[in-house]
Amino acid sequence: MDQQRNLIVAIALSIAILLGFEYFFGQRQLHPPVPATQTTAPSVPSAATPNAPGAAAPAEAKPRAAVLAAAPRVAIDTPSVKGSIDLVGARLDDLILIKYRETIDPESPPIVLLSPDGTEHPYFIEYGWVAAPDSGAKVPDATTRWTASQGALTPQHPVDLRWDNGAGVRFVRHYAVDGNYMFTITQTVENGSGEAVTLYPYALVSRTGNPVTSSTYILHEGPIGVLGGTLKEIKYSDLKPGKPEEFKSTGGWLGITDKYWLTSLIPDQQETLKARFTAVAREKAEIYQVDYTGAEHVVPPGGSISSTDRLFAGAKEVHLLDSYASDYNVPLFDHAIDFGWFYWITKPIFLTLDFFYQRIGNFGLAILLLTVIIKLIFFPLANKSYRAMSKMKLLQPEMEKLRERFGEDKARLQQEMMALYKRVGANPMAGCLPIVIQIPVFFSLYKVLYVTIEMRHAPFFGWIHDLSAPDPTTFVNLFGLLPFATPPTLAFLHIGAWPLIMGVTMFLQQRLNPQPADPVQAKMFMILPVVFTYMLAQFPAGLVIYWAWNNLLSIAQQWLIMRRAGATVPAKVPTKA
Repeated sequence: MDQQRNLIVAIALSIAILLGFEYFFGQRQLHPPVPATQTTAPSVPSAATPNAPGAAAPAEAKPRAAVLAAAPRVAIDTPSVKGSIDLVGARLDDLILIKYRETIDPESPPIVLLSPDGTEHPYFIEYGWVAAPDSGAKVPDATTRWTASQGALTPQHPVDLRWDNGAGVRFVRHYAVDGNYMFTITQTVENGSGEAVTLYPYALVSRTGNPVTSSTYILHEGPIGVLGGTLKEIKYSDLKPGKPEEFKSTGGWLGITDKYWLTSLIPDQQETLKARFTAVAREKAEIYQVDYTGAEHVVPPGGSISSTDRLFAGAKEVHLLDSYASDYNVPLFDHAIDFGWFYWITKPIFLTLDFFYQRIGNFGLAILLLTVIIKLIFFPLANKSYRAMSKMKLLQPEMEKLRERFGEDKARLQQEMMALYKRVGANPMAGCLPIVIQIPVFFSLYKVLYVTIEMRHAPFFGWIHDLSAPDPTTFVNLFGLLPFATPPTLAFLHIGAWPLIMGVTMFLQQRLNPQPADPVQAKMFMILPVVFTYMLAQFPAGLVIYWAWNNLLSIAQQWLIMRRAGATVPAKVPTKA
């Protein structure tokens, strides 16, 4: 009886873990805000300041193309992005990721990352200077008209923007970009006046409206950064107007992350800065701003100073973030990808999958190879478990006799069964081991499929065109043979071919295990493959393929061991109590 109870508990825990995974294991703990240190530096222009970055949008939003055509611009043209810089305000507010599409259809629109003020959802980056409170120096703002050097901004051709404040102080902003998503912005101030000028560099990301985020706890989307050496993740809903989250840091980075896309301000890693995450309430939509103010710069008469920062704006490709972290000494930059609590398992799993993918060109096949590797790593443990299960299966006739003799004396029955286990070296909990050891791998693979852009729209074979999405087929229309889609009222019956394959493999594996003597428990065990099939139907197809393939490998291994032990024939499920 204890054996059956233990197995039931183990299975119930497995189901509970699958159902509760998104809530209990998906979200990383937020670090408490570090109190901001007092500083004499003035604040960065905010959405609450008239004519400043993030100012209230017009009553009626205009089409993006119309807003872009209304102001002079410098084009951006690289192998990865296209867009422009607005010469009024010198904002980077137009950026399209040309390598990525909205859907798996190659003709679907490319991803629009940044949009200017006046559109429905403004999202832009701005760099600039804040003058010291006691300084009378005029600095450029959101209305300043800059003059640009000739030509578009390309990896081979940087662009300079210039502006003179009319009092002898000239501002130059030098933009450079690589072939991917990293911009380098060097701000230079030349003081031709007769007095010293005290300035503080700043940078900000402003986003208007509440973006559509994943309705899950396993992924962070919103303000993010590594400040003071620790990861900061702030939900949009946690930012309250008038109550900014403030941090002091030397170096680090901060920005706004989506599931696959990131805008990140990367200051000089030796620079002391004050960072803020803020929200401003507006009538139609809240404005979210991430910004920092750098250290004081004093420009003597006839002298000049420069400040160099970097900006990442693009797709969160794992190897690209790793290379930037190494090249520019950006701390924990790969944590912009929400690998979760199991980072130490999740990232190695991704790197292994990517290693196979680079050689065979298919992430689905890479998942199959990864499963084989995992089975080989846990081969000794699984063998031990299956041998123990074989012994338990051989003991079933003896256990049934004990139940008949001591069925009314529970204490004596327990004592005799424990003695039987000890005599033959059987372990009633051994059958749970194959499930337990793969749970962290299951969670980590789920994370990889869900959060890495490399898995987005990655095809397998046949009808699986996106391993990160659920199986698109359903038995309701005979997997596409009948000419209709699943009605919305029957969406809960949307169970594809791969989940059904997984359910069959789970049923076959279950038949190799020792069967409960209690008919009620036996029937419950028979229902479990149906329950798991239904639950996993909405999981990423790549995860279901992994589970089905893992079951097949386990069946082969278990069958071979049980055959050698003489216990391959499934025990008959009793029909009467």
